[in-house]
Amino acid sequence: MQTYKAPLRDMRFVLHELHESADLSALPGMEDITPELVDSVLEEASKVVEEVLLPLNASGDGEGCRLENGVVYTPRGFKDAYRLFREGGWTAIACDPAYGGQGLPETVNKLVEEMICAANVSFGLYPGLSFGFYRALLHHGTSEQKQTYLPKIVDGTWSGTMCLTEAHCGTDLGMVRTRAVPQGDGSFRLTGNKIFISAGDHDMTENVVHLVLARLPDAPPGVKGISMFLVPKFLPTEDGRPGARNGVICTALEHKMGIKATATCQLTFEDAQGWLVGEANKGMRAMFTMMNSERLSVGTQGLGIAEAAYQSAVAYARERLQGRSLTGAKHPEKQADPIIVHPDVRRMLMTMRAYTEGCRALGGWVAATLDRMERSPDPALRAQAEDFIVLMTPIVKALFTDLGFESANLAVQVYGGHGYIRDHGVEQYVRDARIAMIYEGTNGIQALDLVGRKLPAHTGRSLRTFFHPVSAFIEANKNDPQLAPLVKQLERAFGALQLATAHVAEKGLRDPEEAGAAASDYLRLFGLVALGYIWARTAQVAHAKMPAANGDAGFYKGKVATAQFYMDRLLPQAGALYLGIKSGKASMMALEEAAF
Repeated sequence: MQTYKAPLRDMRFVLHELHESADLSALPGMEDITPELVDSVLEEASKVVEEVLLPLNASGDGEGCRLENGVVYTPRGFKDAYRLFREGGWTAIACDPAYGGQGLPETVNKLVEEMICAANVSFGLYPGLSFGFYRALLHHGTSEQKQTYLPKIVDGTWSGTMCLTEAHCGTDLGMVRTRAVPQGDGSFRLTGNKIFISAGDHDMTENVVHLVLARLPDAPPGVKGISMFLVPKFLPTEDGRPGARNGVICTALEHKMGIKATATCQLTFEDAQGWLVGEANKGMRAMFTMMNSERLSVGTQGLGIAEAAYQSAVAYARERLQGRSLTGAKHPEKQADPIIVHPDVRRMLMTMRAYTEGCRALGGWVAATLDRMERSPDPALRAQAEDFIVLMTPIVKALFTDLGFESANLAVQVYGGHGYIRDHGVEQYVRDARIAMIYEGTNGIQALDLVGRKLPAHTGRSLRTFFHPVSAFIEANKNDPQLAPLVKQLERAFGALQLATAHVAEKGLRDPEEAGAAASDYLRLFGLVALGYIWARTAQVAHAKMPAANGDAGFYKGKVATAQFYMDRLLPQAGALYLGIKSGKASMMALEEAAF
């Protein structure tokens, strides 16, 4: 049985104790954001996801979406759930009040997003993509486009998508063939086919509005000739209602491994009317606003699934009787002990816990920095925050999704044979988690982005936003009696990351294949060190709080114990990753193509 209760205590720890949410009130527009308000929002969100979305997760997976006579239907219960979700204002929480939003910070939005993904990731994709659409149009749309579309997107009566992929091109968007022909009235007519369009059509909103990559007739070749267009399913009338049907048709639904309750569509644009968003032939720059937002959201999907998988595995491990403890029966009154007594089961549960809580804490740091980037009145602080977000986006996307998939697989292993069958629902977590490592740029592409673009940009300026605080923390706490054992392990792994960075920079400058060969291991190494740093900081806060914790002492003791497990059992991977990076490309590239 799928188990999920929103981890509100841990979320409050991340927000208020580790990242000091009180600082948010100093930002423009955040004056009324108090810890009490944030807690009430999280509490209400937990009720929605636990009572409305979680019960639809397994049934939605079993039923899936269907296409009948050109109309896409979501599974039973989804339409009503979306209505409750929209009426509760959950589509608007992090949007600008100028368009009907609530103006809450990203630090809150990302935790709500995590809850949604943990309870029902298929459902979460619908409002999640709309939020990415909102951000792209907010930054690149005309005033008229924003006034027409954003209030509808924000209140959830309309939804948004991104249409990039075509059958012959995925990552290499310079090969896009969809055409956009200018008309005399300032609009364009789009013709072409797109595949893998998440939430591309459905029955939960009055209208679906697409951001579409296409080529103008005189466009230069490659990515420099890509433009972005706004193409609604129904053309808006003068009073803002859905009007005539546009030339956008869902021709098929993809038959997928997971996220079956998300309508993943093949769309055909037949002389569809659209409008240019941003500058002609600069569509990739505009679309990256949405893509980078979605990459952070996809990382959050991995985190949400990891949490749900962990909770389900813990519940099963406490109930499943099998064998006796290696040190003698712990429950002699029972026929056998629950499997949670066994060291290997504990290894799996602790691994899931350390990764999940670590990613939540690291994600909180990124979200808090995103708030400063968007709201700080100090240009220097905004620029520094942007450097950090640019650096961490591929790491959050790839690391969180890798670890979410690993956690889902560990949950199946804890369940054993019962995990492999559908009855308990944990095999769904594996299937749902798998796509997050692929879409919005595969994790290999994220790694190439990190080593090929983010590291060398501005002579390594972005790196300093991470390296400097980690180095300062190590120096300040290496002799602290409580933290020294953790800091020593962090220092060793951080040293491996520094050496790997220098190696990649030196070798990659001379030979791009060397950087490419190191990329995935380097991103993993970077991510593990980032988790090590955040766990060391977590332990520092927990030690400080513990003496006066009273009834909460067990929570802080759990944090310290999990931090120690992470340093002892998971962070040592850093050394092996560094050795692999240092070995270079030779053995990886040795075989001739015909030998495979």
